[in-house]
Amino acid sequence: MPLIEVKIPPMGESITSGVLAKWHVKEGDIVKKDQPLFELETDKITSEGTAEAAGQVSLKVTAGTEVKIGQVVASINADVSTAAAPAAPAATAAGATAAKVSASDTSSPAVRRIAAETGIDPASVSGSGKAGRVTKGDMLSANEVKPAAITAPAAVVKAPVATPVAAGTRQTRKKMSPLRQKIAQRLVSAQHEAAMLTTFNEVDMSAVMALRTKYQDDFVKKNGFKLGFMSFFTKAVVHALREVPGVNAQIDGDSIIENHYYDIGIAVSTEKGLMVPVIRNCDTQSMAGIEAGIGDAAKRAREGKITLADFEGGVFTITNGGTFGSMLSTPIINPPQSAILGLHAINERPVAVNGQVVIRPMMYLALSYDHRIVDGREAVTFLVKVKQAIEDPARLLLSL
Repeated sequence: MPLIEVKIPPMGESITSGVLAKWHVKEGDIVKKDQPLFELETDKITSEGTAEAAGQVSLKVTAGTEVKIGQVVASINADVSTAAAPAAPAATAAGATAAKVSASDTSSPAVRRIAAETGIDPASVSGSGKAGRVTKGDMLSANEVKPAAITAPAAVVKAPVATPVAAGTRQTRKKMSPLRQKIAQRLVSAQHEAAMLTTFNEVDMSAVMALRTKYQDDFVKKNGFKLGFMSFFTKAVVHALREVPGVNAQIDGDSIIENHYYDIGIAVSTEKGLMVPVIRNCDTQSMAGIEAGIGDAAKRAREGKITLADFEGGVFTITNGGTFGSMLSTPIINPPQSAILGLHAINERPVAVNGQVVIRPMMYLALSYDHRIVDGREAVTFLVKVKQAIEDPARLLLSL
């Protein structure tokens, strides 16, 4: 069988080249079909290249090389099958756990999510599925009866790992990735081309937090993942866009394009930079559907499996700096969109309610908008509609 060429795959009409940033394999490795081989960085996305067949891989370019679409970067000798690979060592406890998880039924993603959220080891759960496989129901049942002393691990935002620097070194230099260069260009362009202005408000998160507490267990049992704040804000944004349609528009030359759909971009922080995948049809999606869409898009963005189509067609963007502890910021709009909503950290603060000073969980909201197309009245009204929907979620059901 002839050697199989590994080529840089097409990434879209506007992308002609990129940087082969990282090899996931070494010269001479035995690979399986569809196994990730390399990571490609372009000025728009970071993606992975996979093996078309099993065999022994031979690398033709080094990591960090600029490559063109269609260029051959490796070859696979399919005559050298995976049978030639050295025998795997005896299974470790971690390996046994992974094997059991991978052997679960079609709800295996849910099994993994529940394992991450609850800290329950799937290997310790008795499986009721075919051939003893662990199902989502098994994991939920195990969570209900687990000892009270065992609590789900809190979500932790991992800080970037600093690269060790030799003592006495005053500066280091590295080339910006194509993606980081593109992000920089877009941010500067947005500020130069738009008449950008930011308006602020604050929102009492008590009602949403109470709803999450009341229904979280039932939501997790039904869907296999937690109900977050972002789906509430996404629905609130859709509600506000309907009430103030001027914000759901954009400038194209000397024309104004009015959008009558609600595809919302959700900003995701990755090691490669900020990405904004789009969640489609948020007006017709359920809260669970939006949460699932956000979780899937964020996971694929961080794993480099996102595609160009995932970024196209958004009418509005939501970014949440609160996950990193931000109290207040002025987000930059995502062209050609006309506005972006910035969420921030929730902090308990004294506020006046009916003439009394009470402590409430408060969040600052920031709406940056293009003043060329959105007037101040529209911007303030939009932000008030978001605030009202979050403070009284029943308004979302009644379209008030």
